[in-house]
Amino acid sequence: MADDMSFNPTRDDFEALLNDSMGGRDFAEGTVVKGKVVGIEKDFAIIDVGLKTEGRVQLKEFGVDEAGKATVKVGDTVEVFLERLENALGEAVISREKAKREEAWTRLEGVYAKNEPVLGAIVGRVKGGFTVDLGGASAFLPGSQVDIRPVRDVGPLMGKEQPFAILKMDRPRGNIVVSRRAILEEARAEQRTELVSQLQEGEIREGVVKNITDYGAFVDLGGIDGLLHVTDMSWKRVNHPSQVLAVGDTVKVQIVKINPDTQRISLGMKQLQSDPWDGVEAKYPVGAKFTGRITNITDYGAFVELEAGVEGLVHVSEMSWTKKNVHPGKIVSTSQEVDVVVLDVDPSKRRVSLGLKQALANPWDSFLETHPVGSTVEGEVKNATEFGLFIGLDNDIDGMVHLSDIDWSASGEEAMARYKKGDIVKAKVLDVDVEKERISLGIKQLGGDPMSGDTYRKGQTVTVTVTEVTTGGIEVRFGEEDALMTAFIRKSDLSRDRQEQRPERFAVGDRVDAQITNIDKAARRVSMSIKSLEMAEEKEAIEQFGSSDSGASLGDILGAALRERATKD
Repeated sequence: MADDMSFNPTRDDFEALLNDSMGGRDFAEGTVVKGKVVGIEKDFAIIDVGLKTEGRVQLKEFGVDEAGKATVKVGDTVEVFLERLENALGEAVISREKAKREEAWTRLEGVYAKNEPVLGAIVGRVKGGFTVDLGGASAFLPGSQVDIRPVRDVGPLMGKEQPFAILKMDRPRGNIVVSRRAILEEARAEQRTELVSQLQEGEIREGVVKNITDYGAFVDLGGIDGLLHVTDMSWKRVNHPSQVLAVGDTVKVQIVKINPDTQRISLGMKQLQSDPWDGVEAKYPVGAKFTGRITNITDYGAFVELEAGVEGLVHVSEMSWTKKNVHPGKIVSTSQEVDVVVLDVDPSKRRVSLGLKQALANPWDSFLETHPVGSTVEGEVKNATEFGLFIGLDNDIDGMVHLSDIDWSASGEEAMARYKKGDIVKAKVLDVDVEKERISLGIKQLGGDPMSGDTYRKGQTVTVTVTEVTTGGIEVRFGEEDALMTAFIRKSDLSRDRQEQRPERFAVGDRVDAQITNIDKAARRVSMSIKSLEMAEEKEAIEQFGSSDSGASLGDILGAALRERATKD
């Protein structure tokens, strides 16, 4: 008794005793262990896993044969999942289903590590996809991973064993994601590689149009698709592939290029026809005139089809002689037939430059023929700029009257002020530059230069009209209507009498006589003086009346001279 009271077992002693009771076997909850079927009671199999008590597993977890009988029998060794060593009834809690699931997870982890496919069957539908049985483990198949293309009816695939690719595994959470699409794409890639290896660039094949896009058509060459780009359908311009092909058409194509890296196949139809650009220089020599059809209009010009497959560009600058900075669409329209002249041909770049205006008469040439230099024209003032007037002429062309050619004597600004937009004016043709498309006109040249010849001379008396009164004198105008000239009479030249040298005694519009005291043709300046005229008239009166013996005074002589002048006027 004393010996029993002195025994004090440790934790290690308990573990040793437990191991002895289990026969030295390593048992742990949550693991798969082997057991022996020792009996069958109703719907359960009694299984000894080496513990003090047995565990019970429903027979249906082992499956049944064709006759509906359990496939397990007494004496069989089976693997079960040990959930707990002992429950309230003193029995071990074990499960055959969980054991199968653990076996499946272990097997699938090995498959996933090797990136190999696994067999499974779609067994149910869930939100966003389907459930797949992978031989004991359940996986999720997203709807997007069922097939390469969307599948409307998954019925034929349900319950059918087929390969899947494992995309993701998370054992702690019990999540497995699989894909059937990845298997199909891999198979198709292998098939495509094999088919591509059988094709050669330059080879001619027949195919069926499967799909049409804005940029081309996809053609099935017998299990593999090639792209027939819109630019390779025809030598002529094709705005949309549907103008040439339709889905289901059987076409003959040439394999233009095969990209070994991407396995993309480029096809062509126009390559089976002769190239219309061969010998294009001989067919369309520079300077020759042809009729074509407008196929496309852009901001920078219009394309003209000369023949099927050969188009030329009429640049916007070559579209009209007179319509500058106008959108091509306002000059021509699509499908319109036009006459064009070949300006340049570049076969290497497959370009033909055309001119639309060159097929029409040059309006500047025509103008020069009908209005030679020196002739008179009439037109409407289209615009007035800081450097002159633009006059509208025949055939929608303009001529310009420079500021210096408006009036012989008035300043440019003053002369410009006399005209407004819409006025009809006459002018003389001074120059026509056909190459630069310029016509120079002159208005003042119609009346002749008043400074030329002997129209006016020093000492001549002329009647002038006051146009402006200033503190320093008066500005006057004189001459014919079409050759008016201006002059300035200084304050000191307004009268011989100093008291009368007052500009304010004159008013705009007054007509007075003055004498020309100087003419500077180079500077186009005329100097005048009323004072000089008075002095000249006085001298003339003295000479005329001073030689008589009448004994008249100077006042009498001047009075007689003034009365005589008044009589003449």
